[in-house]
Parts: sequence; structure tokens; C-alpha cells
Amino acid sequence: MAGHSKWSQIKRKKGANDRKRSATISKHIRAIMAAVRSGGSGDPAGNLSLKNAIAAAKTDTVPADNIENAIKRALGEGEGTAVYKEATYEGYGPGGTAILIEALTDNVNRTVGEIRSVFNKRGGSMGNSGSVAWQFESKGVIVLQEVDEAAQEAAIELGAEDLQEGEDGLEISTASSDLYAVSEGLVERGFTVVSAQLAMLPSNTVEVSGADADKVMTLLEALEDLDDVQNVYSNADLSAVEA
Repeated sequence: MAGHSKWSQIKRKKGANDRKRSATISKHIRAIMAAVRSGGSGDPAGNLSLKNAIAAAKTDTVPADNIENAIKRALGEGEGTAVYKEATYEGYGPGGTAILIEALTDNVNRTVGEIRSVFNKRGGSMGNSGSVAWQFESKGVIVLQEVDEAAQEAAIELGAEDLQEGEDGLEISTASSDLYAVSEGLVERGFTVVSAQLAMLPSNTVEVSGADADKVMTLLEALEDLDDVQNVYSNADLSAVEA
């Protein structure tokens, strides 16, 4: 096992409480529709982006009906339906931390303005394209319910690159191209996959504590709350604070 949990500490997710539930579903619906249009297909078997979007939606327990309706809407290109474009933004947080933001937007000027405003109000600053992205790499992240030796050995045999024991189970990182092969292999061997999705993980982390840690968490949460923002990643190591 290597160090603290990259997944739980670095990619912070919105809670599924009543206040944020509808916003979470809306973000997933937007991602699914964008994936259908960019991939030119409503069949996840032939559209990897859609497969990833559906897997992420299921992780947050988005109802199957919502997923199916989003695919149908995207295929229908109905009048008045917004067309969302993928956009990536970069910036810096307190304590010298790097932040990478993935968004889907139908109005780039609005999105940039909202993100910049959050950075400015929360002790951070936006960076230029490429300023921090080089510190992150796309990886597959699988959370397995079982954490015993048998599960770890199976994950390694199937191609896992790293294993970490997290709050929700065994956290497995893979090459992005191996995500589904490893996930499906684990299921075939009788293990329970809690979630499987792509994420941007940092090559190195920066430990923050005290006031800086509080500021980083507030900044990340405020960015996640923006409607156009899909994912927020950071290289902040908050394990000392959240332990």
C-alpha cells in the first residue's frame, strides 16, 4: 500500500444530500449528452466517452431513467437544447497547490468569469493553459468493496498500477486504457466493484495544513458548486487534516 489515498484526498466530490442532489444529477446529465454528441453514438459499447459518463453517473446513483432520457435527448438534438463544449481550466490554490478543472459549458465567457471569481474570492488565482496540467495524468480509478489479500492479488494480476486502502474499500489505479478490462476482470472473479471511472491524478502532492488546508477545501468546494464545473482535481495532500 502506498501512502495516503490519492482518490479520496485529491478528487473531492459533492455530497449527495438533498440540497446538492439535483445539481449532481444535472452535471451527469450534461456530461452524458455531451458524450453522445462528441462520440456520435448513443451506444456505450462503441462510445468510450459515453461509457465513462454513464459509469460516473451510476457511481452517484443517477436513476437509469434519467440516463436513458439524456441519451435520447442528445440523439434527438431537440430545439432549444443547449450544446455543451468541454473545457479545461487551471489555477493555483493556497499553499502552492495546483488545481485542474474540467467543465462543460454552453457559454465560455460566463464559465471563465465564474471560475476566476471563485479563485479571486477564495485565495487562489487562475493560471494559463498548461500551467499546471502537466502535473496530472489520466488514470482509471476503481473502488473495490473487498480489501483483503485475495482482492489485492487479483487486482495486481489484472494490471493494477497502484493499490491503496481507502474509506470505501480498496482503491485501485490503472492505466486509463485498462480501466474497464481490470474492472470487468474483478467482477468476473467475484469481487464487488463500487465504482470505476477516469480521473486526473497528480504525479506529486503538496502537503497543506492549518489555515491553508481550510482555504484549499473551501476553494475546491466553491469550484465544485459551479453549475458548469464537472470535476475538480488538486495535488493538495489533506490527509493530515482529514485523518
